[in-house]
Amino acid sequence: MNALGRPVRHLLTVSGAVLARYWTVLALLLTWELWVRVRHINEIVVPAPRAVVTDIFHNPSAYTDPLARTLLNSITGLGLGMGLGVCCAVAVWFSRLLSGLLTPLMLIMRSIPVVAMIPVIAVVTGYGAAAVTAVTTLVSFFPTFVMVLSGLRSAPIAMTDLFDVLGASRGVVLRRLLLPHAVPQLLVALRLTAPTAVLAAMLAEYLLGRDGLGTLFADATIFATPQRAWGGALIATVVSVACFVTARGVERRYSVLFR
Repeated sequence: MNALGRPVRHLLTVSGAVLARYWTVLALLLTWELWVRVRHINEIVVPAPRAVVTDIFHNPSAYTDPLARTLLNSITGLGLGMGLGVCCAVAVWFSRLLSGLLTPLMLIMRSIPVVAMIPVIAVVTGYGAAAVTAVTTLVSFFPTFVMVLSGLRSAPIAMTDLFDVLGASRGVVLRRLLLPHAVPQLLVALRLTAPTAVLAAMLAEYLLGRDGLGTLFADATIFATPQRAWGGALIATVVSVACFVTARGVERRYSVLFR
């Protein structure tokens, strides 16, 4: 009895912990289901959660390829955007001339909504994967630039004075002191941009792409299959949340090493 009761208690403990943390998600799904059923809303307008989940599990092949393409676009754009943000932050810190040239340009780019820049991106890169990567790169770039530049400029004064006394060059100060000090800010930027990159990739795929979850959503809307459209949106949301949780775990684990 004890051998059988131990796994049951463990299962109940885990289920209780999951329910205590994610009860709002369950409440939202139940509210959604009841709202659709009680109001007798046509499924073309808003399908019930059960219909959406059923379509996902009964037609997994319709979602796997678009999901893989969206993840690839997201990871590529995230990597390019963060890499470019780090390089521009270092360049701005290293050179006053580049600081005067790049900082106003970054602020102007940030003040323009990404949706408004999509036609320009389409003209420059064309439609397809290149345009999606460009949009995702832009979304990932600015938070990384701001956070890393803040880390480079906020090093402890005592440490910078020590390096000055020792006669260290700017390159040595950057490599040995400032870049390690900026790593926690870089991890914060990763936490902020990772979920946004997925949604930005889906938006770009919807407007400019030829595959991915965004294209799946567009096709489902055109051919009046609301379960497929809501299924794609649901998967994108789950993946975005998973990216946030993963990035937060990486930040908590590794940022302590650089403080």
